Amino acid sequence: MHLILSDRPLAISPSDPETTVILDLSRLNIAHCVGCFGCWTKTPGKCVIRDDGVTVYPLIAACDKILYVSRIRYGGYDTTLKTMLERAIPIQQAFLRLHQGETHHLQRAVTPKQAVIVGYGPVSAQEEDLFRQLADRNARNMNFLRHRVLVVPERAVEETVRNEVQAWEAC
Repeated sequence: MHLILSDRPLAISPSDPETTVILDLSRLNIAHCVGCFGCWTKTPGKCVIRDDGVTVYPLIAACDKILYVSRIRYGGYDTTLKTMLERAIPIQQAFLRLHQGETHHLQRAVTPKQAVIVGYGPVSAQEEDLFRQLADRNARNMNFLRHRVLVVPERAVEETVRNEVQAWEAC
């Protein structure tokens, strides 16, 4: 399965909606993580907050290709995507491992995946660099097989996502 998580509506229609799922996170009810770690201790692998977030993180775990779309805010993800990424910690375990000389959480039955992270908006070179660093760090922590970070103007988001979906479908 391929998954697109976007902080805005996208006018994209994959040729096979059964293999490519597009979620407009801005239309979902996703509460902020409260940091209770219930997903690690009380209900391992399951968030204790009952909202739309609990339907999204299993898709993140199961997909083999993922595309994030987020406006860049202060060199990071915008609130909508950041909130979902924080709520996805149930797909990780509380246990740690050394990976390339760094400490990272173990993944919990997560399909190895390729990722494309698309940041958009009018940003300075410094913000773009910071965003790329953040996305690279997140990709390493999520144990992605491969990832690419693209920074595009807002007017190019639809075309960029469409091109990525077409590349997925061509494989």
